Parts: sequence; structure tokens; C-alpha cells
Amino acid sequence: MAKKAPSDIDLAGIAPNLLLKDVENTAPWLFKGEVNTEGSDRAYLAKLIYYKKNLKLLNHIDLAEYFHICMASHWSTAGTFVPTNVDNQIRESLWKHQHVGRHLEKMGRITVDSWTWSYEQVTNRKSYNPDNGQVMSTHEGTWLSVAIGAYNALKRSRREPIAEEVATTILAEIEKEEKLLTELREKRDHVNFLRSTALMAHNFGDLDRVIDQWEMPEDDPFRKRIYKLGHQLNEHYSPILVFAGQVNKTFLSVENHRHMSMRQPKSLRRSQKFLIPVGPFMDLWGKTLGETTLLSPAEKGEIIVALFDGFKRQDQAFGYARAYHGLTNSLPDGLATLEADIPFDVFQDLRKSKFAEIAALAEEDFVHIFKSNLEAFECPLTGLKF
Repeated sequence: MAKKAPSDIDLAGIAPNLLLKDVENTAPWLFKGEVNTEGSDRAYLAKLIYYKKNLKLLNHIDLAEYFHICMASHWSTAGTFVPTNVDNQIRESLWKHQHVGRHLEKMGRITVDSWTWSYEQVTNRKSYNPDNGQVMSTHEGTWLSVAIGAYNALKRSRREPIAEEVATTILAEIEKEEKLLTELREKRDHVNFLRSTALMAHNFGDLDRVIDQWEMPEDDPFRKRIYKLGHQLNEHYSPILVFAGQVNKTFLSVENHRHMSMRQPKSLRRSQKFLIPVGPFMDLWGKTLGETTLLSPAEKGEIIVALFDGFKRQDQAFGYARAYHGLTNSLPDGLATLEADIPFDVFQDLRKSKFAEIAALAEEDFVHIFKSNLEAFECPLTGLKF
């Protein structure tokens, strides 16, 4: 349902009050005091909470403020089980709105500012460089996809100064990810490197899709500098980016998808602590689910059924089995603790399944397999090894 502002400008998307309902549906904890909203880097969270308490004010927003709300909604939910469906609005349609002219530079400024928004409380799909505290997630891909749309819109409208600022920030993000991968490889942090390859592949994939969506010419110098960075060697960047892309393709690409089976247990939306991490390293997440008192035995049983169902849909993905390992190992009597809370046929199938075999591995043994495989891998495109 489209929304019109008092100026009769069609906001060309979901009405903002309905968008806030979507946010509340997938991230109810945002409106229950579970997250810290202090500081300029978390102001987007405070904005959503403020409007939720003052819905009538939504009747007086302009196009730039609607864009800001869409951005805040997507940042708040991109790490949840059901992200808000405003991707195309913030990547393209609002930038091409018939009345965008006088709002364009403000939207460009919001885009640049959003690069520094703190997302750590609203996603668990993260990797780390423990030495300097750097964090990377799929939010960087969301940002890149919006930023390249902003760049194209600003360039086409001849708003050169802000367009160049967006471009500079895009390059800074790419260099940040390149540096993270390089440092993790140098310090032999296998697990965070593997996590980072999955995140980088997602992030640069988002960037590539929107470059194509905006039909940037193949001979555009900026396109050449930033396109297909995880797939093709680029004179501006280290081969580590292509190496990381090949590592992800070989080891993790089947692990990190839309997690459709995990949308069924709505109890997982109860707390930001339950947000799903980067697969396949999900033991700690499972342990969190098993130990929490916020979930009933019946809800934990439903989560196990969803994990088993997700594994059957994607049988080369090990993360769900590892989450099951962490969850059941934290229960007093293991899986038997929840026998009454799992359908009998599922319970029997699960116990003698490949899923259970993968889950039976100790966490350190499972991680060792991935470390060994990474050590043995030689990139066919770059010749690099870890």
C-alpha cells in the first residue's frame, strides 16, 4: 500500500506505519528496551522507536524522511529471520522518484552517514578481527547496494560533490574488507577468515547486483574498479579478494542463505540474542538457545524440528547440525529432555540421521576439519593458499 504525504507526494512504497509493523513482527525486542539506542551511530534505532510511539507524525514526513525510515527499518531487520522488503526502494525506486530532485542531496547525505551506523546489536552474522575490534557483517553489503544506487542517481543529476563523497566511501568500505581478510590470513585466524569470506561474497554480490540493476556501462571507470571483486582479479586490489571468493564458493556457499525453515519458530524472534550467525559455526548459537529460560521446552522442540527440516533442504550445510549439537548438549538429558516436545516420527528419524552423525562430532573436531581443509586449499584463480 503506497502512502501519500500531505504535499500529495506519493511515497512509492509500503506505508511507513505498516513498515513499522513489519519491523515489530520480526524484531519485537527493538521496541522492548533490549537494545542501546544512545549515540549518533544508533540514532536510526531511536528513530524507529520514536515513530512507533508517535505514529501520527508519519503523516507529515517528506520523501527524504521516508527514505531514512526505510533505511533504518532495513538496517534493523537485515540480520533477522524476515528482513523488511524495502531493498528495491532504497537501492533504486526512491532515487528515481519523480519528486526526488530537492531531496536528492539529503538522501545522499543519509547514505554516507549510514556507513557508520552501529549494527552489532541487530545481527549475529558477523566476523571479527580480535586484534583491533573490527567487525564485518552482511550489513556492509546492504550499505554498498544502497550506496551504488545513490552514486548513480547523484551522478545522473550532476550532483558531483556528494556523488564523489559516496564513491570515496564505497572505496573505503572495499579497502576495509580487503584489510580484514589480509590481517586474518596473516594471523592464521581460520574461523574468522572463513566467516569473512562468506560475508565478503554476500557484500560484493549485493554491490554487483545493483551495478547491473542500474545498468552502469561496462566501460565506466568506477564500475571497472569495483565490479566482480570476488570473482575477477583487479589491479587496484590484492588477489586476497578473489581467493576469499573461491574459499567461500568451495566451503561455505551452501551454508549462508535465507534460512527459510527458521522462519517457522516465531519464538526465535523474541530476543536479539537468538539471531542466527554465520554458518557453519553455529555451536555457540545452539548453546544459547538450549540454555535460555526465555524459550519453553515446547519452543526448543519446535526449533530442533526446524533445524532438522532446514538440513534436509540443504544437506551439504552443516550449520544446522552444529546448532543442534550446541542446543542438545546444553540440556540436562540431551535430546531426551525434549522427547515429549518433538513429534514421534521426527524424533525417531532424527536420531538415526546423517544430521545426528554430524552433530555427534565434538566442536573442536568439527572446526579442525574446516581448518585442515582451508590449509590444503589452493585457489585455482590466484594460486594462493591460506
